[in-house]
Amino acid sequence: MLKDFYTAVADRRTFYGISKESVISDEKIKEIIEYAVKHTPSAFNSQSTRVVLLLGEHHNKLWDNTKEALRKIVPPDKFAPTEDKINSFQNGYGTILFFEDTSIIESLQNQFALYKDNFPIWAQQSNGMHQYVIWTALETEGFGVSLQHYNEVIEIDVKKEWNIPDNWKLVAQMPFGKPTSAPGEKQYQPLEDRVKVFK
Repeated sequence: MLKDFYTAVADRRTFYGISKESVISDEKIKEIIEYAVKHTPSAFNSQSTRVVLLLGEHHNKLWDNTKEALRKIVPPDKFAPTEDKINSFQNGYGTILFFEDTSIIESLQNQFALYKDNFPIWAQQSNGMHQYVIWTALETEGFGVSLQHYNEVIEIDVKKEWNIPDNWKLVAQMPFGKPTSAPGEKQYQPLEDRVKVFK
């Protein structure tokens, strides 16, 4: 039975300990992504978010490529912790890549010059909502999930490897798998410092 909305929001956490086991079918994972992409809002109904699901050897290839890209820029004597971190993502079942279609953003900038500077900001906000919806949905199914940002390091290789259009800009990577360890206790700043109500 699926969790209620508030429980799902509270339970969504960052999991670094994940395995290559899946808790649902690949078709169900695809359905979750498609549902989120269809129903998550975007400014001017631009629908500029793009999503790629990598499973099996495609998932492994992503993190192999990431590791080799980082090996070129991280000093050898400091690479071990980086390698361990990348391996923890590769240990998962799959990875979801989030992109923005820049051609749509540019078209809106041309159509509505008054809001030109806002469209890239609004696109990022919508992309973040897509990430959150998918992340929370995967959590409700029993997956452990995290969100990573190796965009500048891997974008060129990702586009070449999976024939991604040039106008898709890589925004984030979301590895997921069956949890193998629980996240630590979360600390919360006082709500009275973060929320103001006037009535």
